[in-house]
Amino acid sequence: MAIRDILTYPDPRLRKSSEPVREFDDDLHQLIRDMTETMYAASGIGLAAIQVGVARRVIVMDISRDRNDLQVFINPEVIDFEEGQVEFEEGCLSVPGVNATVARSARVIIKAQDVSGIPFEREADELLAVCIQHEVDHLNGKVIVDYLSSVKRDRIRKKLKKELLSMENQAA
Repeated sequence: MAIRDILTYPDPRLRKSSEPVREFDDDLHQLIRDMTETMYAASGIGLAAIQVGVARRVIVMDISRDRNDLQVFINPEVIDFEEGQVEFEEGCLSVPGVNATVARSARVIIKAQDVSGIPFEREADELLAVCIQHEVDHLNGKVIVDYLSSVKRDRIRKKLKKELLSMENQAA
């Protein structure tokens, strides 16, 4: 296993739409292991493959308190949204230090495949529904800042670029 670098906004790769997984092979299983280790090391509850620079439709998440309930969704697709909305204050590993209140469906039904390629459907509500929607957004090239005003988005972009330059100068 390996901890991979997490892309940070405004990296243009985060805007790339992810491709479906067609082969459920050792490379995929290694990606899932690496993503899982990366997510846990970053204290996140969800991670999409595009966030580690891999444009494949893979999500790992663990919303449990004890960090012992890993869930993997391959080729996920939200097939039904409940009409009711819930607002959550969301963070994102690709937008460090930024939280945004986002209105999302309170309940969703997701269709996906497991690590062996076996299809399944799952109903999710509350935090799991929010997390699934957040990560599927990533797979579609959407980032949490897209839910903010353009003024806030520009401010965040400038702040994160400045921090990145500062880190690069320190490393040099």
